[in-house]
Amino acid sequence: MKYKNPHWLKDLYPGYFAMTMATGIISVALKLQEFNTYAEVFYLFTLVTWLVLTTLYTWRLIRFPKSVLEDLKNPRSTFIFFTFVAATNISGILLHQHGFILLALICWIMAFIYWSALMYFGFASLTFAHKDREVNVVHGGWLILIVGTQSLVLLGTKIAPDLGEFAAYMMVEIHMLWSLGMIFYAIFVTIFCYRIFFFTMEPKDYSPLMWVIMGAAAISANAGSSLLLTDPVIPLLVQLRPSVQIISIMLWTWATWWIPLLVMIGLWKHGFKKVPLKYEPMQWSIIFPLGMYTVATNNLALSSEFKPLLYLSTMMLWIAIASWLLVFVFLIKTMLKR
Repeated sequence: MKYKNPHWLKDLYPGYFAMTMATGIISVALKLQEFNTYAEVFYLFTLVTWLVLTTLYTWRLIRFPKSVLEDLKNPRSTFIFFTFVAATNISGILLHQHGFILLALICWIMAFIYWSALMYFGFASLTFAHKDREVNVVHGGWLILIVGTQSLVLLGTKIAPDLGEFAAYMMVEIHMLWSLGMIFYAIFVTIFCYRIFFFTMEPKDYSPLMWVIMGAAAISANAGSSLLLTDPVIPLLVQLRPSVQIISIMLWTWATWWIPLLVMIGLWKHGFKKVPLKYEPMQWSIIFPLGMYTVATNNLALSSEFKPLLYLSTMMLWIAIASWLLVFVFLIKTMLKR
């Protein structure tokens, strides 16, 4: 296949793992609502995309290490690399569902090591290599850091019961990660809201990555609900459960509040400002928040024993699937044109 851009690998968008994330979370949502056949299809596609993208990004790192380093040092793109963390953990959750406990544990360990290295490299770059020193570098993609962090919590709640005497260590670890995710979310969303409400924004600044703001809140609420649905193992964590439940409900409410605003922004950009709607890799960052909101709503209904939320979860599931199909068709058409 001949590409119009001969350097397609060199310029490969660093956040394509969002496609794996989106596909995987829809599989989880379908499984929760007992659409098992469709869930299996999305499960297999999730693993295929993870393997293909891991191969491509490894190839890119070997072939164009300077380009990868530039993306890592760039404050506009460094936090987008956390899509690998989230994609690996979502894949681990699906593997755990299918009985591959050891592979799920390997996914968690691999994601945690990558998360630890990228966390400090990203903030070091922001501290020492950020030459512009302006708030305009902040965008919704920064919150993929929170998504990656909370994905460690989600997979951790799955594998903790399988760790025997080490279950308590995992439960303490993922409670700490959940708390850390809350702190970063509060910081990042404050900076982001300051930018979009008080600084001039061009239509191009309203990118699909804005949906990560909602997605980060949804996955944080889902992680909190998952903690509540998992045996806390030790008394200290039992005492935290009321706080976890209150914060999870607040985060879910905050995620819900963002959805109409994000839809309005999309209509303003493509309807009023006439920006053409075409495929771009960042659009997968719309699908994952929709799928995560579906799962978060389902788990919140279970943890809070408020069953009417299950109807909302079902409705959002079909919206997420329709959106996934639309973006996937755009992707195929774009590839065929090349």
